[in-house]
Amino acid sequence: MDPQLAHAWPLIQTELRRTVPSDTYDIWLAPLHPRAHEGDRLVLEAPDALRGWVADRFLDMLQTCAAVVLGDEVTVDVVARSTPREGPRGSCAPGARAPAGDPELPLEPELLNPKLTFGQFVIGDANRFAHAAALAVAELPGQAYNPLFLYGPPGVGKTHLLHAIAHYVHGVGDGLTARYLTGEAFTNAFVTAVGSRDRDRQDAFKRVLRGVDVLLVDDVQFLERKTRTAEEFFHTFNSLRDGGAQLVLTSDRTPDDLGDLEARLRERFASGLVADLACPDRHQRLAVLRKRAQQDMIAMADEGALEVLAERVEGNVRALEGAFIRVVAYHSLTGKPIDGQLAEVVLNGLYEPVRRTRPAASVETIQAAACEVFTITLDELVSADRSARLAWPRQLAMYLAREHTSESLPSIARRFGRRNHTTVMHACRRAAARLEVGADARTDAARILALLDRRQC
Repeated sequence: MDPQLAHAWPLIQTELRRTVPSDTYDIWLAPLHPRAHEGDRLVLEAPDALRGWVADRFLDMLQTCAAVVLGDEVTVDVVARSTPREGPRGSCAPGARAPAGDPELPLEPELLNPKLTFGQFVIGDANRFAHAAALAVAELPGQAYNPLFLYGPPGVGKTHLLHAIAHYVHGVGDGLTARYLTGEAFTNAFVTAVGSRDRDRQDAFKRVLRGVDVLLVDDVQFLERKTRTAEEFFHTFNSLRDGGAQLVLTSDRTPDDLGDLEARLRERFASGLVADLACPDRHQRLAVLRKRAQQDMIAMADEGALEVLAERVEGNVRALEGAFIRVVAYHSLTGKPIDGQLAEVVLNGLYEPVRRTRPAASVETIQAAACEVFTITLDELVSADRSARLAWPRQLAMYLAREHTSESLPSIARRFGRRNHTTVMHACRRAAARLEVGADARTDAARILALLDRRQC
């Protein structure tokens, strides 16, 4: 992208945001990328699925907004996105195959999901900081935060942000290359390369990873207890960062909580910016559902179904979308309208709401109830013992204390014998994830809450 266009495009985007509702911009206009500014002609790229609609419905508006920045003589053309090209370091763009002439590579690029873009990411209090950091990294790879380490429970948007960064770099990165892979894929490819005893394949494995401008690795906790693989990743990490490349990593835990990973690798992970994503609140869950319904063009009788889903499914985005799919499928099979009544029928028995305690509950009463339910002592509950017999009661008690009292995280941490409130945050995330998928976990929570109710009567 030439310097004039690089300066002008953000200004044009600002004009577009002022002109249309935010949902319209996010769905139809955010995926646009500038290709060239030749004379008075501005060429914009659009995904194939959107190009026709954007050209038919938004061309005049694009022309008007571009004229504010580039002058009244400018004309706008919306064209199909160009095919992936080889990047400056000789690596493949996302989804492309390896260059001809390379030996058979043990690590093929993983395809990106075209729906996982910044435009489709729903921002809320639970992920605002992580989203801002990811966008900053995408705009200035290797210069903003390096590495960027995102952590949180499954299904809260970590993978979405990795794909969004790759899409952004590929679209407006001026030839920069981005590569997305999982920790499991890295491990499998490394084992294959080493096991082949083929020096060319081993060199190809290193060249593919160390030749990119942005490396995005999902679920790095998979490297725990894999000494040789972690060693190779350590050298890959150093080679890329020393060469000015950007690294973005995700995990279900903070770097400090990856206890089975070498200390030097945990230190590297924590040396940049560490940002967390939590389960969405009700407002964000409702926004996610609205965007999904709009994206899939689902006709609904009213928003009652979305209200019920947002209220009943309190866990991660993946579970929320899964519940929405169930409702849509039931509608398709029965012909019944998608409304609050249908959502209630589908969700009954699947997402039974946890009873809320009265405001009079305290951390101490919750601890006492948890000890009684799980037949443990208070000393055991607040101890540093991480055995399964005590870890779940402790996590659940911390979660309920967070949900049903007005105590701050540091205050809860002190009452559980912890110095750092991040321990409580981690426990709450783990408990929320387990409550979402486990009937036994919800039964444990219900027993504690019922005991609290009886004691307050």
